Amino acid sequence: MNNMKKLVIFDLDGTLLNTIADLAQSTNHALAQLGYPVHDEASYRFRVGNGINKLFERALPDGEKTEANVLRMRQAFIPYYNIHNADRSCPYPGIPQLLEHLQSQGIRLAVASNKYQAATSKLIAHYFPGIRFASVLGQREGIPVKPDPAIVHDILQACPVDKQDVLYVGDSAVDMQTAINAQVASCGVTWGFRPRAELEALCPDHIVDRAEDIASLAGCPMTQRE
Repeated sequence: MNNMKKLVIFDLDGTLLNTIADLAQSTNHALAQLGYPVHDEASYRFRVGNGINKLFERALPDGEKTEANVLRMRQAFIPYYNIHNADRSCPYPGIPQLLEHLQSQGIRLAVASNKYQAATSKLIAHYFPGIRFASVLGQREGIPVKPDPAIVHDILQACPVDKQDVLYVGDSAVDMQTAINAQVASCGVTWGFRPRAELEALCPDHIVDRAEDIASLAGCPMTQRE
């Protein structure tokens, strides 16, 4: 099929994996260690998505959102999260089958996350061991976080294809803005952390409700038996 995409780039949290329980637990652990009040799990859906420093800033009480406290949160969070980041996280329905199908069709796959690099790499290896990703990038020192398009440009360096052959998939306004900034096709998913209205506000090229819909957008629909 001549309109088949050559590369599909996925966000991680809220797109491939439901990680909210482990992120909430680990952030609450850090807050408690520092003597601050904790938050209910559901509220974290609106705190994540812009990297962990922004997550900590949003979780800290008003008047305590200092750079020094963000650093203290980071020091309490990372060792704990490194151990507990796969306690309750799991792939969204249909995602493993989607990735296997895209891979079988010769479409290259990549991950672009604002989660720090070590955790991004670990979670992808843990949950999708059979998928050969062309590039798995998280938040790295000195590289701006999404929606800056730097991460997409880095993926395209590792996996050179024309931008018109790329589909970028994510669950938040940050992701849709990243795709727009990188000048690649955008696809919002409704099963993630943010409401459909947030995606619609960015006018993405596509919005999907099921993992298999992404295969159709990539130009290689899945059959019933998959």
